Amino acid sequence: MMGLISTQIIISVLFILLGWAIRYKKAYWLISGFASRDEHEKEQLIANGSPQRTGMLLLSAGIGMLVLLPLLFTSFTYAVEVQFGFMLLYLLGGLVYLSKYEIPSKRKRSYKINAILFIVVIGSLAALTLSSYQGYELIVKKERFEITGMYGDEWSIKDIKRLELMDEMPEVLARTNGVGLPTLSKGHFKVKDYGKSLLFIQKGSSPYIYIELEKRRIFINDNDSEQTIKWFKELQEEVGNNK
Repeated sequence: MMGLISTQIIISVLFILLGWAIRYKKAYWLISGFASRDEHEKEQLIANGSPQRTGMLLLSAGIGMLVLLPLLFTSFTYAVEVQFGFMLLYLLGGLVYLSKYEIPSKRKRSYKINAILFIVVIGSLAALTLSSYQGYELIVKKERFEITGMYGDEWSIKDIKRLELMDEMPEVLARTNGVGLPTLSKGHFKVKDYGKSLLFIQKGSSPYIYIELEKRRIFINDNDSEQTIKWFKELQEEVGNNK
């Protein structure tokens, strides 16, 4: 949590400093591509108010992120999504808006580029978020078991070295390649005392199934505790049949 808070503060302060320098100290060279423009274009942009508004965009984005910072200290589940969603929507939407202050000969092209960038970035993130929130299931078959969805796979029952139903989830230390959301951890993480592990965890929904294979450690549960217990019993029975 402290790492997330620190990251947000650093990003917010960076935006504020950049915006302040551009808007009030006329450090227009900080804007990407501005320094390489010819002097006539620079004068037109300044006359149109383009760099000044770019500075205000960054400044207000940083202030907005700081205003939203207290959400991290509340019980609001989607605080992180709201904060970074605001940042992306505000900045990308701002770039599209600022295209109207581009010089006339490049205005149409600027609108197209920034609009495409907005659609691609927001669309990709929306698709990733939706796929991340998609459910998963543990399906026990004869001699094999499968976890469906993103990061899922199929493994042999005979490879299971340890099977345990835990009341509490061990501390997750770091994410190496996965999705870490306020209510969900899915993918590859480092877990205290267990090392590299594959997680399919609905946070705060006890119990948790721990499956130790020859080359893999897996933690999985469901929002419904009864479903988690059912998965465990099915897996436990199949393990017993394969001894």
